[in-house]
Amino acid sequence: MKEDKIIVLALIKAKEGMTDVVKQELTALIQPTRSESGCISYELHQSKDSVGHFMFYEQWESKEALDKHLATPYLQNIIKKSTELFAEPIQVTLWKKE
Repeated sequence: MKEDKIIVLALIKAKEGMTDVVKQELTALIQPTRSESGCISYELHQSKDSVGHFMFYEQWESKEALDKHLATPYLQNIIKKSTELFAEPIQVTLWKKE
């Protein structure tokens, strides 16, 4: 049986005064992630109402592809920096298309 595609919503809130740095760090993830095997789409969005709030909308071929993404050095690097950059832990939810 073929594994369902995975949709990811990741919500990120920059610390006060860190919006530009966070945006730069998140934007740097786009190109290498889009080049990963199993990545269907990887889109960064910024809130119009709260400019320090960001959202990644991601589509992955499988949970295995997502797990490989989560282990990449560039993603691990941003996770290590998260306490200095983000006001709260990243909120990640997994979805499937019905």
